[in-house]
Amino acid sequence: MSPVDSPGPVTNRRILVIDDNAQIHEDFRKILTASDSGDADLAAAERALFGDPATTRSRPSFELDFALQGEEGLQRVRTALAAGRPYAMAFVDMRMPPGWDGLETIGRLWDVDPDLQVAICSAHSDYDWMDVIARLGHADKLLIIKKPFEIIEIIQCASALTRKWQNERILRRQVQTLEQAVSTHTEGLDIANRKLRHVATHDALTGLPNRVLLEDRLTQAIVHGEREGRMFALLAINLDRFKLINDSLGHRAGDELLQEVARRLSGIARDVDTVVRSGGDEFMLIINPVAARQDATLVAARVIEVLKATLRITGVETHTTPSIGIAFFPADGTAVEALIAHADAAMHCAKQRGRNNAQCFEAGMTTQTRDTARLQSDLHDAIALNQFELYYQPKVEVASGAVRSAEALIRWRHPERGLVLPAEFIPFAEDYALIGVIGEWVVREACRQARAWQLRGLPAVRVAVNLSASQFRHGRLLEIVKEALNDAQLDPENLEVELTESAVMSDPMGSVAILEQLSTMGVLVSVDDFGTGYSSIGYLRRFPIDKLKIDRSFINEITTRSDDACIVRAIVSLAHCLKLKVVAEGVETSEQLKILKSLGCDQYQGYHFSPAVTADAFEDLLRRQQNDSQARPPSDIERTHSKLSTYRAREI
Repeated sequence: MSPVDSPGPVTNRRILVIDDNAQIHEDFRKILTASDSGDADLAAAERALFGDPATTRSRPSFELDFALQGEEGLQRVRTALAAGRPYAMAFVDMRMPPGWDGLETIGRLWDVDPDLQVAICSAHSDYDWMDVIARLGHADKLLIIKKPFEIIEIIQCASALTRKWQNERILRRQVQTLEQAVSTHTEGLDIANRKLRHVATHDALTGLPNRVLLEDRLTQAIVHGEREGRMFALLAINLDRFKLINDSLGHRAGDELLQEVARRLSGIARDVDTVVRSGGDEFMLIINPVAARQDATLVAARVIEVLKATLRITGVETHTTPSIGIAFFPADGTAVEALIAHADAAMHCAKQRGRNNAQCFEAGMTTQTRDTARLQSDLHDAIALNQFELYYQPKVEVASGAVRSAEALIRWRHPERGLVLPAEFIPFAEDYALIGVIGEWVVREACRQARAWQLRGLPAVRVAVNLSASQFRHGRLLEIVKEALNDAQLDPENLEVELTESAVMSDPMGSVAILEQLSTMGVLVSVDDFGTGYSSIGYLRRFPIDKLKIDRSFINEITTRSDDACIVRAIVSLAHCLKLKVVAEGVETSEQLKILKSLGCDQYQGYHFSPAVTADAFEDLLRRQQNDSQARPPSDIERTHSKLSTYRAREI
């Protein structure tokens, strides 16, 4: 950085005199440099002789360099620039034979240093001012002084042009500072704008493009597809039962799951494809281009495969599956809205067909989606309109054939659709956070009905209710159960809760605490669908569980597959060793019952005895049993109490 470019004050009084007459150099020296002591004494004597008043003002002093020819002057300018000490101005003679004349010299000087201020010194009027300007083109840096000149002219010219050079440099520095500030501010705004654009077009949790960018990418894909006549596919990917993860493990676990799914989907996408989180537990994937429909279905299969692998979320191993809908451009739509709607419709169809599969859009799916949306809407009003009912499936003692308990199963009496089974609406209830409200209604209604039978003179019957994973993790579960029992004035031993292995094992330590409190109250606890989840025998030993329910998948072929019979025998043996009762689900034939009896199973339920029936029908069944001459009180073997309430009774 040169001195004049440094941040400090800008001062430059360096002047170059280019003239072929050495005497002229001496004249400039006397005028523009500080006087020595002899000159000062002479000036003082002159003032005394002529009576001039004394003055403390001094003549401006400049730093001078000299050159006899234009070539020499040009070299001095170059040297000064290289040293970082440029000249502020130059006095240039118009005629300097045998070398360059003044105009050529000035032109060459400005080629090297365009900031140099110049005063032309000439005794001739060979050049008109307009001719000079036309040739040099810099009127703002040029003055002409006629020889012979006055001393004051030289001093004024030197002072004015050096000050002009300094002011221009100061102004340039200020402009540069301002430009730098503007540039920094603008760069900051650009960065901020880029961040804002990224925030506006990307999902904050996963970093994937969001729905805004999805629509933009789809628009581009449609334009290219129409121009080039190529096909592309849009996949709508929804995570099955994602709310179960949120409710059982917490929202932090749900966030981790979404981030891991985003990473896995990004890992299978090509650079030209786009993975989007469109909201909640739904992702979309633009596959562009595809040569054939099979290409998209293969990608969908790959998505199912990569999500099948175990995920470790907040220290707990879990699994997730996707339901995938596929729409193709141009066959299934040529507009953004149509493609998204049709991919969504196909995705909902995949859910209705069992989840964990992919479906390509078909014309009838839109109607199915509308029906599904209407069903979801009606579900919100079902509780307020008292449209739910409980049906009761008897649990039969294998040894005696007596019915002393039942499983309460919910039904929806829809005003237009008739009786809707839980498989059709419970998934929606879970997805739309209604399962807690519905589950609480089931607990309260089951307790009310069990007490109502007693008040009508029937023997006490234990009623089992199913708890979803989200209910099990609900902070008010124990409070809800206590209130339901108290409101109905029902003895806790007449209530049983059924939980799946997955719900219990998602957080074993937390499950132990909740189950212990339920069991201490006197409520029985059963593990439903045993053998289909991922139970740990060690934790099973620690849980205050009273019953194991063998999943119907092992009962279906127990008469034809020896493996299933062996599995059932092992479950019964394990349960009895742990002092647990065993219930078999889905018993439909006498042959199945015969094998279960030989294996020592305690209870069964299924169509072989009775499907789930209304409360009135179940009451009739109990009365027939009550009037049966064979009816007898339950034996000690048949009687079941909650594990911890039994221990507590012994302690008392």
